[in-house]
Amino acid sequence: MSYEVVEDSYKKIVRLSDNELAQLWETYFADRSNKAIRDKLIVQYIYLTRYVVGRIKVNIPQSFSYEDVVSYGVEGLIDAIERYAPNKGAKFETYALVRIKGSIIDKVRSQDFLPRSVRRKIKQIHAVTEKLRQQLGRTPTTAEIAEFFDTEPDKIEKILAQDVNIGSIYDKKGTAEDSVEIIDSIADEKNQTPDELMEKKDSKNELENALKRLPEREKMLLVLYYQQNMTLKEIGEIINVSESRVCQLHSQAIMKLRNILSSKRTERLSKSIV
Repeated sequence: MSYEVVEDSYKKIVRLSDNELAQLWETYFADRSNKAIRDKLIVQYIYLTRYVVGRIKVNIPQSFSYEDVVSYGVEGLIDAIERYAPNKGAKFETYALVRIKGSIIDKVRSQDFLPRSVRRKIKQIHAVTEKLRQQLGRTPTTAEIAEFFDTEPDKIEKILAQDVNIGSIYDKKGTAEDSVEIIDSIADEKNQTPDELMEKKDSKNELENALKRLPEREKMLLVLYYQQNMTLKEIGEIINVSESRVCQLHSQAIMKLRNILSSKRTERLSKSIV
């Protein structure tokens, strides 16, 4: 499906009732070669594609158009419909979100959109950020990082805006001989041990404390994006900046959070050793 078809389907969609949708699935399971029924399912679940694109667009390089990303997501949705097996216990929506995001990430990664020189600069900026953090005892500002490189803060932000960090749940972890996809290793929260629940609670507290140390605008941006599920464009309208600027601020805020959390964990480890 092209982007135009997706948008047209979204505008004309008439949501089916749960019973009607269940009947549509039964018809499709009886004959998966029926493209007409498959397309009807695509229309019913096209909102999942738009949801995923809205959530991860901040991490997609600006060289990719919104239309391209939506199309990549639709490919994942089609794949999810064709592969879905209800007897495995997962809700279709949950399964589809995974396939849609995976499709987008794989498509983006398959294209060499960043020259080696840019990747090298991004690596250098992260290294300098960590060095300055240790020297200053806090997360450095963009201006301080730019001063180290003898350049303008805007140039640093533009480079960081190209940094893609959308780790796929299809990435492998473990040794080459015994590797598994991350998606297959996600634990069921219902089966968590008391120690795991306590660790999860501690991590949540650490994140909340780290958020408090961010500038007010960056903190509000993260809340609007991750808690209110707002798009970059909507956030830009609220804080009166462009969508690309929101993307830069998001990258900046995430980098600060990582540095703060990394510092806290190092401090905790040092205390445990002592």
